[in-house]
Amino acid sequence: MTHDVDSAPREVAGDGDIASREVAGEQAFVDSVYSQLQRSAASAKALATEGHSRGRLGHEGGLVERDAMVFQAAKRLATLDAAHEGLVFGRLDLREEVSTDPRYIGRIGLRDDNHDVMLIDWRAPAAAVFYQATHSDPQGVVRRRILRSRGETVIGVEDDLLDSEIETDLPIVGEGALMAQLSRARDRSMHSIVATIQAEQDRAIRAPSKGVVSISGGPGTGKTVVALHRAAFLLYADRRRYETGGVLVVGPSGVFMKYIERVLPSLGETAVALRALGEVVDGLKASRRDDPAAAEVKGSIAMAELMRRLARQAVPGAPREFRVFYRDDVVTLGNRELGAIRRQLLSAGPRNRTTTRVASTLIDHMWRQVRGERARERTKEDFAETMRDDDRFTDFAAAWWPVVDAAAVLGWLRDPDLLAQVSEGVISREAAAVMSKSWREDLSVDDIPLIDELRYLLGDPPIAHDPDEDPLFGIDATMSEIVLATEKEWAGPRGWQPPTNRIEDDGYAHVLIDEAQDLTPMQWRMVGRRGRLATWTIVGDPAQSSWPVPSESTAARAAALGDKPVHEFHLSKNYRNSAEIYDFAADYADRAGLNADLPEAVRRTGVKPSVISTSDLEGSVVAAVTAMAAQVEGTVGVVASAARQTQVQQWLAGVPEIAQDLQGGASARVAVLTGLDTKGLEFDGIVVVEPREIEAESPTGKATLYVVYTRATQQMTVVGT
Repeated sequence: MTHDVDSAPREVAGDGDIASREVAGEQAFVDSVYSQLQRSAASAKALATEGHSRGRLGHEGGLVERDAMVFQAAKRLATLDAAHEGLVFGRLDLREEVSTDPRYIGRIGLRDDNHDVMLIDWRAPAAAVFYQATHSDPQGVVRRRILRSRGETVIGVEDDLLDSEIETDLPIVGEGALMAQLSRARDRSMHSIVATIQAEQDRAIRAPSKGVVSISGGPGTGKTVVALHRAAFLLYADRRRYETGGVLVVGPSGVFMKYIERVLPSLGETAVALRALGEVVDGLKASRRDDPAAAEVKGSIAMAELMRRLARQAVPGAPREFRVFYRDDVVTLGNRELGAIRRQLLSAGPRNRTTTRVASTLIDHMWRQVRGERARERTKEDFAETMRDDDRFTDFAAAWWPVVDAAAVLGWLRDPDLLAQVSEGVISREAAAVMSKSWREDLSVDDIPLIDELRYLLGDPPIAHDPDEDPLFGIDATMSEIVLATEKEWAGPRGWQPPTNRIEDDGYAHVLIDEAQDLTPMQWRMVGRRGRLATWTIVGDPAQSSWPVPSESTAARAAALGDKPVHEFHLSKNYRNSAEIYDFAADYADRAGLNADLPEAVRRTGVKPSVISTSDLEGSVVAAVTAMAAQVEGTVGVVASAARQTQVQQWLAGVPEIAQDLQGGASARVAVLTGLDTKGLEFDGIVVVEPREIEAESPTGKATLYVVYTRATQQMTVVGT
């Protein structure tokens, strides 16, 4: 909602009876909407039933109709179900010359049995005035109302009288929906702001679809949730394109993705892939973070060249020689000849794509060595047939040029000699040593872009055998690949499908990147491959960056976006932090020399952050967290350095009144996190443990601590020795 929080106080209806009557009147309308929703759901189910009956007709046309009808019915049911909570949230009362009937705004559009509009979808052009009208420019709106609901029950209304010059008997109830929303207790999920979108936010949401929309702004300005609402708006405005091509939302961590996962479904959208940076490559999932030194090496643009060299290496352990007797001749492929053949094959395309050429290329080189008189009595075709029937040859070829997996190829670098060979002149010996020490059995978040780089360098193997190519290494399609190929052919009626682990399925119609300032150059390359033909939404704040070489990241971002036009939007109001908390964070940013974008905090609580200096760190942290959990209704974040995180978790787990709040994983009321884990999150209260350790754990530690100081909405306590 557009709400000018600094404007003069408006007339507010203080009579409880008036408010009760208004709520009752809105409840009657909401009841009628939910009744229509049930009828719409029943119609969708009937459509699905009819679709299944078409499939029993026994001919291809019936099957096509079945698929289309069942798909459309399922999609409509999913939309109706997702939008059930808080379905109706807004009402506009307009000047009589515009309309004598109120307009109701909701999460989806809905018509009655006569096909008249009951509810306007918040993304529809007719709903734009709900967000764009202001006191200075009411745009025909006399009163704007927010309906606050719990389930299907209206529990309150909040009004804005936007056109004070017109005479009206409309009652004005409440103290402002935006401020009510800002002061509510948080849980561990981000919620839609669809009822309280501000004018500057709405401009970014409804920006042109072509090219790139870049949303910047300091902490608490709503960048993330605005970007998610933009994704929902694009799906509404051009559903055919974005629902068929899919929308990829990339965030910094699994904790963050869990936090935002409810927003788009609550707006009626499901054709979206939510991926943390460690999950962008289909089939791989990493949550472990490397230490800052290793992450800096793996994220640098130099790794692109290192991976290119690695992809061209001989397979470790592969045979280095092949020797065969042919009639009166001996044919030998030594290391030198095999090296030349490898270079020839690599020049023909990505390694895995050339598997069908291996046998014929080896045979060509071998035939050139045939000099014996008896051997030359036979043709090359005879020679080739003999080799193809010889198990020794086929076993050699399969071992020398196997289909290789990108993750396995990255694992080759565990050999220090090979690492030294491919990294020479690319990264320093010290950097290579840091990278070598970082590898464990499980992958890290920074390994995933390296694997993706190798995927594209190595290529996918052919799915099916082409009879015109070499039959020896034609790769038969598995049943799952056949099913995937069939589904791809039917992508039109079926709509968006999650990607497979094949390169050709990596592309999306829209890519949304949150916390973009943290992406390494290699991560930009990984995400860029998924958005070559896409429109983009990019969200970030340079002052919060955890990447230490901004120039590399800027160049990689430019390469990922190409020549797409960029539309810039800046958000200037901090809706998350109280002014007391943000003043503390802004003062730190100034002392740390971060050159931060400092948005204006729109509310005050009267509670300043508390700073505790102690010689008993454990006791003080336990006391601070216990007090915070008792004082705030919602979530509490406890933030420590990565090295101290486990210790703090153990301290709190031993306190009965806190231990229960630590349970529940991503939905726990009290969470112990590192500074990087807090990216994009917010809590009612924050306890920061040993801030100097957070500063010192990476070259961008000061920026990370600034992020931590901006996570709380109500209270913050800083504890240090």
